[in-house]
Amino acid sequence: MSSTRLTPEKWIDAGFAALASLGPSGLAAEPLARQLGTTKGSFYWHFKDVPAFQTALIRHWHSLALSDVMERLGDSGPPDMRLRAFGHSILKNPNETALRVWAQSDKIVAASLAEVDAERFTYLNHLLRQFGLSNPAFGHAILASLIGLPQLQAQSDPIAAFDALVDTILALA
Repeated sequence: MSSTRLTPEKWIDAGFAALASLGPSGLAAEPLARQLGTTKGSFYWHFKDVPAFQTALIRHWHSLALSDVMERLGDSGPPDMRLRAFGHSILKNPNETALRVWAQSDKIVAASLAEVDAERFTYLNHLLRQFGLSNPAFGHAILASLIGLPQLQAQSDPIAAFDALVDTILALA
């Protein structure tokens, strides 16, 4: 067993890894403890129960996702580069797809995702207005691609597909 004292953050990191590889069923004390080489007692030292852990996990992601959008609002630079960087950061995050799968069976996760998606949509429209594109359908199309591309089972590169969508939208501007 581990002799290093685990922190709530280490448990949350392990939870995200389990969520990405096993889905929501991996978010239980015993398999997480085995993964971390410790006992369930360590888990319960930091979290009242599994639902409290799951709540901490989603709150952590929610906070990071909203902070990311707020930071990006203050960024400078060409809007096309900011749009690509924003999309790439979402597409490269393994937690995004796993959270969306989890949200299908958990109303709290679904509500958290909806709030983050609303802020992301606002940010996307902010960027698109800088190109003279005020139709919110463009923002919806981009957000839908960021949600859907990682879920495609094709051998295509989601980042290349996203960049092609951005190129097409920019050609309209």
